[in-house]
Formats: sequence, structure tokens, C-alpha cells
Amino acid sequence: MAKEKTDNLMNKLVSLCKRRGYIFQSSEIYGGLDSCYDYGPLGVELKKNIKEFWWRSMVHARDDIVGLDSAILMHPKIWEASGHVAGFTDPMVDCKNCKRRFRPDELEKPQCPVCGSELNTAARMFNLMFKTHMGPVEDDAAIVYLRPETAQGIYVNFPNVLQSARKKVPFGIAQIGKAFRNEITPKNFTFRTREFEQMEMQFFVKPGSDREWFEYWKEQRIKWYDDLGIRKENLRFHEHGKDELAHYAAAAFDIQYNFPFGWKELEGIHNRTDFDLKRHQEFSGKDLNYFDDATRERFVPFIIETSAGCDRTILTSLVDAYYEEEVEDETRVVLRLSPKIAPIKAGIFPLVKRDGMPEIALKIKEDLQKYFMVFYDESGAIGRRYRRQDEAGTPFGITVDSQTLQDQTVTVRERDAMTQERVSSNKLLEYLRGRA
Repeated sequence: MAKEKTDNLMNKLVSLCKRRGYIFQSSEIYGGLDSCYDYGPLGVELKKNIKEFWWRSMVHARDDIVGLDSAILMHPKIWEASGHVAGFTDPMVDCKNCKRRFRPDELEKPQCPVCGSELNTAARMFNLMFKTHMGPVEDDAAIVYLRPETAQGIYVNFPNVLQSARKKVPFGIAQIGKAFRNEITPKNFTFRTREFEQMEMQFFVKPGSDREWFEYWKEQRIKWYDDLGIRKENLRFHEHGKDELAHYAAAAFDIQYNFPFGWKELEGIHNRTDFDLKRHQEFSGKDLNYFDDATRERFVPFIIETSAGCDRTILTSLVDAYYEEEVEDETRVVLRLSPKIAPIKAGIFPLVKRDGMPEIALKIKEDLQKYFMVFYDESGAIGRRYRRQDEAGTPFGITVDSQTLQDQTVTVRERDAMTQERVSSNKLLEYLRGRA
């Protein structure tokens, strides 16, 4: 029963995402490409808003973090140094009938969950990196990889950023970018995909201060989700035990979210020690030590990492915002997205298509769209127009009515409480800015 309820909720969300233009199955007209998704007109705005919200908090609002955009294709020795070539693997078992592959730890029974046939009992190790070739000749010397994480691009640029940005330890480097993992069993909509976007920050600290900074970043990162509008009761920390801890990490915590399919990782905070810089120093032959002018010490910095998935954050925001309630004998579906990240900030409606109301509404739209994404709609009853924007996650509805013609005020309806108030049309920008 619990699984049916979970599947039903996820199916409703997937349907809403397609219906309202948030997320589409990639290559759908050709039958789709497994675990690949496209962001539609509203989805791309939500994604942009979340990335900008993260960037403002991590880079623009701080003096100790700078940004970077490293290449997806990098020197293959980087992945040898990081351990990805030798160790970035998952065990897998094969179905003898349909040839599908699965992770053993995710199987409830020894049968194939797709066709029910017998599975190969011996698990094989499967490298998760996508391999390709650079240049016209496809030989071993031309092998490169699509990066499985963005962090390594930060580490190998540590000396460049240190010199050009004139930063002193402690300081951080932030990056948003695509990563690729050849996952064996991607599932749960956009929770686990083969192509995804990461929002990562690597904070370089003096050895000995790493525990203090680790606790600091745990507190900062969970607070960020609260600022994003995610309900606190759906968030928790999960500490990695000895059997989960990566070999390079001194400590690791996940921020988990209570998805319909269970508590799952949303973001990782890791104390990576000095492992990464020492490995790149060893493999490249370049000196990656930091010299502290104040203490006259030389050391390889420890790294505190915060690693969030942009696509998972989008899914979390949609799941957390999805509500159904009965209003006047019908089901009202609403996305209670925070106005900070909602794709459309306001819907603008003339009550009727006469008496100059459409002209006034269009003028309001033209004025506001210089600052916000807004949507004009004059089709159908006003209640239906509200419902359409509720489902799209639009926090405010602005209606031009007969009173507007008399005193230049409009009705502003708030999405969640459905309360209404009169606001002067020339004060709308100030009104929305104060709430978004």
C-alpha cells in the first residue's frame, strides 16, 4: 500500500511536470532515452532561479569564495590521480533474459524486477565513467572521459585561482556544471540520472582547523534549504559510518530529504583532508603547497566540500511544494514554490475582455516583465485562470477589474492562503520585490 501511494504521488508529479512544462522525457517522440530529461519553459526558469539563488549565497554574498567554470573534458591523468579510473565502480548483476543490469543492493529478490527472469548470481564491477576519444583516431592514446564530478576541475585550478584572485586560506572555489555517470539503475524520475548538474564548493583550510570549518558548513548548508522554502521536518543529517566513508574522507554527512520513496541524499558535506591536492601534486609534479605569510608555514590545505545536485534540488522543491486540497467540491492542485525560485512571479489577468481592462493589464505586464517572469492570461473564467497558475507554482495573481478603472488599484491574490488585497498599480513592483 505504501509503495502504491508513493508511485501515485510520483506519477501525479511527473504528469504535472509534463502538463505545465517543467520536465519532459528526453527524445520522447523516439520512445525516450532512459534516464535523460529535458527542462521545459517553466523548468528551465526554475533551474535558473535555483542556480542563481545558490550562486548569490555562496559567491556574491561572501568575500571568501570565488567562482570557476572548468571544462567538462580534462586531461585523463586527472582521473587516474583522483582514483576514478581504478576505483569509480559499482557491482552489477545481469538479467539472463532481457539483459538489463542492476545493483545487487537495490534488489529485493534474486529475480529481474523487469521481466522476472533469473539473474546472474556473480556480480561484476562496472566503471561509471563515460569514455570517449579526442581527435580523429580512436585509440588508447586518445581516450578522455566525461567528468563524473566537477570537483577535480577546482582542485587542478587551485594554484591559478590562488594567484589570480589573490586569496588567502581559508577560502573557497564554487562551481556549477554538468557531470556524467553511467549509472546502472537510474530511477525515481530525475533523482538519479546519467547526465546531471552539480553545485559544488571546495573550501581550502589550514590543517587543524578542518573540524571547525566542517561544522560551520554543515550549519550553513542546511540553513540554505530552509531559505529555499523546503520544510524543515523533511530534512535531516545522516552521518557516514565507517563502511560508508570514502577512503579519502575524515568525516562525511549527507543532508537527506524525505522523498516519497524514502530518505535519500540531497547534498553531501565532506572533510576530504589533503588527499586531492597531494594526489594531483604527485601525479603532475607541480607544487600545490600553500605558503602562509603570517606564520611563515608551508602546507597542503585540507578541503571541506559541499556538493549539491541541482537536478535533485529541483525535484526536492517540486515534491515539497506539491499539494492537493478540496475546494468547492473539486481538487485544487497547487505548487507552493517559494516566490524566490518560482518560475513565474505573477499572473496578470483582466477580469473581462472589455472596458479597457486588457489594455491596462497588458501595460502592467510590460512594466513588470523587465524585472520578473510574468504571465498574461485573458482566457476563461477568472477562477480557472487562478487554478492554472496555482498548478504552475505562480505565487501571485494580479487582476484588473472595474475598481481599477476608478482608482488605479488592482486585486492581488496570494496563491497559498488565497487571500486578496488591493494594491495601487504603480506600487506593484515594490510589492512583488518585497515578497520575492
